[in-house]
Amino acid sequence: MAGSGSRFDERDPGADYRPRMNTQLSQAIVRIREMILRGELAPGQRVAEAPLADLLGVSRTPVRQALPLLAQEGLLSEHETRGYVVRAFTAEDIVDAIDLRGALEGLAIRKVTERGASKALLRELRACLEDGDAILGKRHVEENDEGLYAEMNERFHRAILAESGSALLAETLARNSRIPFAGPQALAFDKGNLEQMYDMLRYAHRQHYAIVEALERGQSARAEALMREHANSAKESINLTALPTAGGETAGRFTSARVSSGGV
Repeated sequence: MAGSGSRFDERDPGADYRPRMNTQLSQAIVRIREMILRGELAPGQRVAEAPLADLLGVSRTPVRQALPLLAQEGLLSEHETRGYVVRAFTAEDIVDAIDLRGALEGLAIRKVTERGASKALLRELRACLEDGDAILGKRHVEENDEGLYAEMNERFHRAILAESGSALLAETLARNSRIPFAGPQALAFDKGNLEQMYDMLRYAHRQHYAIVEALERGQSARAEALMREHANSAKESINLTALPTAGGETAGRFTSARVSSGGV
């Protein structure tokens, strides 16, 4: 039976998810994130607002707002004097954090399914499905779609986590999300292959539909398995091959061996 009240909009103190963002801020975040992933901003490099704004062709305001949010994701750290520097991280860090997110979010949706989802949660999830359909309905993706899909995806995951009612899960996921690219909002398009990105996002969105279906039918074990696979396939949405492994080599073969096809 569905719960009588709404729980998905209650924010736990440990839930380090963010409110909806305006277009300029969203685009600044995804573009800086991509620059870090591609190595255009190197580990240890100081990130200054003015030159970065000039490089991105935007005002300093969205860059100033983006930097602390990227620090929350673990991509940047505060400099000892002022400003931010790019953090060092490896492909193994990202893969392990994504695997952990899958396990934790799988537990969250299992709890929700066993108890019964509220009508408010189901409305929010269906709204996310509709928003995803609108983004992918063109049968291709454009650069601006990255921020739109990431925002929708974060709402989808945030709603399920909040509905679980577990402060411990929220706090653990918030801490895990400080590993770069571990959170549901952390997409990074390969601008050279938008066709492949469309296929991955379309697959990911089909997983969203399957997760909601399992939730509605009370299939807790299936919902948990789907959520784990959904997180696992997020590895394909970012290019890990250029990142160093723990041994200092680039990921290369390591990535292709551990990444399954899919989206986010």
